[in-house]
This record gives sequence, C-alpha cells and structure tokens, in this order.
Amino acid sequence: MECKINPVAENGLLSGKLVHLALPVRWSLIGREGRGPAELACTYDIHPRGARLLSSRAVNMGDMVLVERGRNKAICQVVWAGDAASALRGQFTVQCVEGKSPWDEELRQMQEQYQPIDLDNLERRALPRGFGGAESNRRRRPRYHVEGLAQVIDGVQRVEGEVQQISEFGARIAATEILRPGTDFRLTLNMFDISVALKAQVKYLVNNLGMGVEFREIRRGDRPMLSYVLSRLRSRKVQEFVGVEVIPLASVAG
Repeated sequence: MECKINPVAENGLLSGKLVHLALPVRWSLIGREGRGPAELACTYDIHPRGARLLSSRAVNMGDMVLVERGRNKAICQVVWAGDAASALRGQFTVQCVEGKSPWDEELRQMQEQYQPIDLDNLERRALPRGFGGAESNRRRRPRYHVEGLAQVIDGVQRVEGEVQQISEFGARIAATEILRPGTDFRLTLNMFDISVALKAQVKYLVNNLGMGVEFREIRRGDRPMLSYVLSRLRSRKVQEFVGVEVIPLASVAG
C-alpha cells in the first residue's frame, strides 16, 4: 500500500501538521543486499506520513529504511538529515512510501501542543542586572536577515509568504495578504530545512507589504530548532527591522 502525500518541498520538509511526541521505534537500512541490522531510535515529531527521528547512527538523504513500532511497520525514505557538526546531529526525517505509518494511533489521540514564550524571563536571563525595562531591552535583541518560507494561518485562511528577518522574539513576514495589527494567528516558518511552528501577533505593518510579528507561543519541542536557526544567522546581524524607530520621550520633549 503506497502512502499518497503532498510532494516533499525542495528543502525536504514534510508538509502539513506535525505533532511533537517521543516514541521508541526500530529502524534498519534497506539495500541491495536486503535489510541491515536493526537500530533503536526515538521519534521527535510524528506526521501522518512520516516522522523526524533521533538515532545514534548516521543516514544519508535518499536512504530507504524500514521503521517498526510493535507489529506496525513501514518502508520510508530519508528526506532530510541534520548537520553532523550541529546540535541537530543524529536527527533525520523519513517519509512513508509503503505501508501504514506505525504511529497512527498516537496521532489520533494527540493534538499539537504549544507552550508560552516568556519574553520577560528570557530578557532577564540574557541581560545584566539593572538594565532597562523588558520592552526596551527586547528592541535591542539582534535581528537577522533570513530567506525562508512562511505560512500564515488565520482561522481557515492560509496565506503563503516569506520570512525576511527573525529574532528570538519575532519576525518580519512578507505576504500577499496582510493582517491587521493586533491579529493573533498561527505561523509556520521553514528555514535551513527546519520547520518551526508558532502562535504570533501582528505588531505593525511595513509599507503595506509586510508585517512585524511578535511570537507568543512555540510548538512544544521547537525551541531548540529556533535556537539552531538563530545560531546559523549570527554572522548577519540586523540592528532593527526596517521602518521601526524608537525615540525616547526625553528627546521628543527637548
């Protein structure tokens, strides 16, 4: 039985809903000489047609593997592998090509979970004691140029766009449909073969072509992924989002 799914994006990411859930599985390479020895792994994200796994054995893009959980098994293809020199070492994404995904039952029982982003607490940890208020300090956090895809989900409406800049607390998104400031929405960002899901709020508009958004919640398990993306961007720092300027009240009064 072949699993019919949407085509894999050029960056190898599975499209659609992912659920962060750790499940023990077994997997083995499939080659011309048959199956290799079974290895133990743990799922990081599960998807109706695949999963992101964590294992001690390295794999390559395009490898065919057999993934088993209990009596359920599926033949899958490796569509993404983490950089061996990064914090994502040992992680790889598989896409089902034959057989039923071994975690269907867990998907039926689970729903995607998010956790709040404690902006003020992050600021207190990142800045020396005695520095100004959280809001003003947050404005000084580094912004980075980035080229990636963004999917804005506002109720039943889904809008494709681009993420142009990103920081620990927010991003600038260019999209064909612009939401009003104050709008809460769900956001999926795809950068460096990494998918990060967030809940965000529009804070301001940029020339009616883009939105400055603030992150409010992040999908459980995605915080390390966001940190990995930011670590790749530190060499291209942007001091401020274009079109935003903070003027102290004392300067205005003078």
